[in-house]
Amino acid sequence: MNKSMLVGAVLGAVGVTAGGAVATYNFVTGPEFAEVVAVTPVKQTIETPREVCKEVAVTRQKPVQDQHKIAGTAIGAVVGGLLGSQVGGGSGKKIATVAGAVGGGYAGNKVQGNMQANDTYTTTETRCSTVIDTSEKVVGYDVSYQLDGKPGQVRMARDPGSQIPVKDGQLVLTESFQ
Repeated sequence: MNKSMLVGAVLGAVGVTAGGAVATYNFVTGPEFAEVVAVTPVKQTIETPREVCKEVAVTRQKPVQDQHKIAGTAIGAVVGGLLGSQVGGGSGKKIATVAGAVGGGYAGNKVQGNMQANDTYTTTETRCSTVIDTSEKVVGYDVSYQLDGKPGQVRMARDPGSQIPVKDGQLVLTESFQ
């Protein structure tokens, strides 16, 4: 065997060995990315209470000065008695006066009661109540992926897009909720 043939054989063997090593290295390291199949946002409902106030018109009854309606009864009795004394004569006049005083007193009492019941004033009051505002917040993403033909699922803090990086056969998750 001549020298150039020997050098060629050695170089060929080295080349085949190096090529096999490179091919084996690529095969052992595996894929660089996992393919994202589906991304589902994970949401949390947030309830926030807040107070709502509004001005409301309120009608109230004024305080009663004469709870027993003495003034109305007395004035009604006097007026009724005067009117009753104008009717009839003799002892009939006395009976009419007494009947007029009793009827007038009763009527005066009722008139004063109605006047007191309708004696009102209107004021404004602030009325408050608590209402609940609801909103949804995305707290993560459930990600389905394929890695070397095998399906998998992981929860991530952000939407990864169409691929997830892979290093040494493991997903590279900068932020996850596993």
